[in-house]
Amino acid sequence: MSAAPDLALARVLLFTPATRPDRFAKTAATRADGLIIDLEDAVGPNDKDSARTGVASWLRTRAGIEREGFRICVRINPVGTLAGLSDLLALVELASEGVAPDTLVLPKVESPYEVDLVARHLRTAGAVGAAVTLLALIESALGLEHAAAIARASPQLRSLAFGGVDLSADLGGSPDWEPMLAHRAHVVRCAAAAGLGVLDVPYLAIDDAPGLRAECERVRAMGFTGKLAIHPNQAAVIAEAFTPTAAEVEYAQGVLAAAAAAGGGACTYRGKMVDEPVLRAARRVLGRVGVPAIP
Repeated sequence: MSAAPDLALARVLLFTPATRPDRFAKTAATRADGLIIDLEDAVGPNDKDSARTGVASWLRTRAGIEREGFRICVRINPVGTLAGLSDLLALVELASEGVAPDTLVLPKVESPYEVDLVARHLRTAGAVGAAVTLLALIESALGLEHAAAIARASPQLRSLAFGGVDLSADLGGSPDWEPMLAHRAHVVRCAAAAGLGVLDVPYLAIDDAPGLRAECERVRAMGFTGKLAIHPNQAAVIAEAFTPTAAEVEYAQGVLAAAAAAGGGACTYRGKMVDEPVLRAARRVLGRVGVPAIP
């Protein structure tokens, strides 16, 4: 199986409880770009050890996952807890044997030290551990305050995610759109400044496809590169919303072709000035659909 694409390009990652390995392979049949095996919120305190053992066993074979480029992620418990440290130790030991998930999802991150700690331990497992990418969830007031530093904590960190539900509880506010708007924007700014992807919080109304689509359009316009999902039915809606349209791809190709023809000098395309920010945006569009960009 080929290596998974850059985590920063993921449009939708689908959560699945670590206690339900029978569902892992089924996620690859959806339009999700990857699976997040959840050892944290989806697993009760009495089941943490058995779930961890089961996930480690499954990772040795990735049974049933045949889709090329499908990303396997594991959300561990917070590294400041005994369960989180046990999760990390188990996965580092597994990586030292040559087996690892593509990505570790770190919940409730509140300082760059947590990201650095995980990255340093993974690197002790050699090349396999060093290749594991990280996704940090910003879902507390303290995490929000330190989001810029967290985003630059390690080269292995490739994405942030906005944990609006936990954040609203920590703030004592509402998880609705308007109360969370400024906090969403802050996480987007921090991710963009560090060159990371940024995923939005899951949409909790699993039977409301129109509402999900509308929220995807809103957050994509803000700069989010994707959205987390909690139900298989959400994957197609999110993937479609975050995939550049044929018209967007054509425009991006035209921009880059015009710049190439101008030999790096100033130019216009369809009556609009083409400068470096426009070129970066065009390359980003083509990167998200796997189309080679003109240098």
